[in-house]
Amino acid sequence: MHRRAPWMIVSAVALILAVSTAAQAAVRPHGLFTDNAVLQQKVKVPVWGTTDAEDKVTVSIAGQQAEATPEDGKWKVELEPLTAGGPHVMTITQGDDKLELKNILVGEVWLCGGQSNMQWTLANSDGGSEAIANSANDKLRLITIPREPADEPRSDVDAEWVVAGPQTTPGFSAVGYFFGRDLQQHLDVPVGLISSNVGGTAAEEWTSQEVLENTPELEGTSEHPRGSSRLYNAMIAPLAPYAIQGAIWYQGESNAGRAFHYRKLLPAMIKNWRDTMGQGDFPFLIVQIAPYDREHTRSPDNQWSEIRDSQLYVSQTVPRSALVVTIDVGDEEDIHPRKKEPVGARLALAARGVAYGENLEYSGPIYDSMSTADDHRIRLRFKHTSGGLVSKDGPLAGFTIAGEDQRFHPAKAEIDGDTIVVWSDKVQNPVAVRYAWLPFPEGNLWNEAGLPASSFRTDSFPITTQDAK
Repeated sequence: MHRRAPWMIVSAVALILAVSTAAQAAVRPHGLFTDNAVLQQKVKVPVWGTTDAEDKVTVSIAGQQAEATPEDGKWKVELEPLTAGGPHVMTITQGDDKLELKNILVGEVWLCGGQSNMQWTLANSDGGSEAIANSANDKLRLITIPREPADEPRSDVDAEWVVAGPQTTPGFSAVGYFFGRDLQQHLDVPVGLISSNVGGTAAEEWTSQEVLENTPELEGTSEHPRGSSRLYNAMIAPLAPYAIQGAIWYQGESNAGRAFHYRKLLPAMIKNWRDTMGQGDFPFLIVQIAPYDREHTRSPDNQWSEIRDSQLYVSQTVPRSALVVTIDVGDEEDIHPRKKEPVGARLALAARGVAYGENLEYSGPIYDSMSTADDHRIRLRFKHTSGGLVSKDGPLAGFTIAGEDQRFHPAKAEIDGDTIVVWSDKVQNPVAVRYAWLPFPEGNLWNEAGLPASSFRTDSFPITTQDAK
């Protein structure tokens, strides 16, 4: 048997040790910085990671170079605002170590959060097969954050950016994909989508323990049994401070039993995310949960209407937010309606209006105010009436009216300019109106821009979830 000379063995051991030492000392970027990543344009861009060495770390891209001295094994640089385009190579060097991230683009980055209707895949959606077949787009990039809850906030994620195409889009968020596709086509710049969502989860799970414990309005919420904050810890906290343009949010089904409390919880969560990302009041676009009534209760006292009402309230009180209405794309038998393309399209419209300041109508009619008249009628006024109010496919439907006894009766309604007049022969002195106030309502109020009105109520009567926390 051939024996190796002692010097050969010593050299091999030395080589192994050298390689091992180099691997340990190699500079490492955060998991969001991979090949195919999209960086946010027009803002300063943090780039960060870890290292076992003490030498300065240099990051170079698109003619820029930034340096940082590691502290406690961590490093971070901040690039000056970048111009949309690419592809670029990002080079990260430290001493003799050099890492190249290839095919990097600069454009718009959006975070796609929520529960199952945001997680719902393109492959399982109406029109999904055709969309997948036509999804090849080098300017649309996707990354899915691993769905692994954590008891403490994490600092990194194990994920990678991919280019949109038939091999990568089937399992991606359908709402996220349709939103990003429409936005990319309109803006004509690269778009990156960060999918961070888990089915069957409540908003408490996406909110930090610190916020839940230290916000007076949320007293007791941190003791929620489903694992408060664990998804925030694993899927939001470690994303900071990656530069983004905004967030889209489709969630609420798991909070429906505590719908009134959601008026306080969701704003706290939004502020939490904005504070965590450290980029000010970035746009936050809310998808109103879709109609659903599998048990065919058809009851006006229902948590489904109440959670939609809370989502409407939040969208009207939180700065730089908007509501996307889905009243026409629900499925009475299925909490997961398959019509995701209209949802993505309306989100893209909302982004164009809220985030990019385009002069366009991005919302359906939103109830604004009411007045009573001597003829026993109530007149309703609306915002977002672009082009006028529309009764789609027949006379207005879905309105009810009540007197001081707080009992609601079916009502007649007519469009009068940019207002709606509502009345019922059974209510002589009306004080309140509700619209589409059922789990699976009929409602056909739209505007000329082709967008449906949210369900709403003009009253502040006690509701079924008023005391639930």
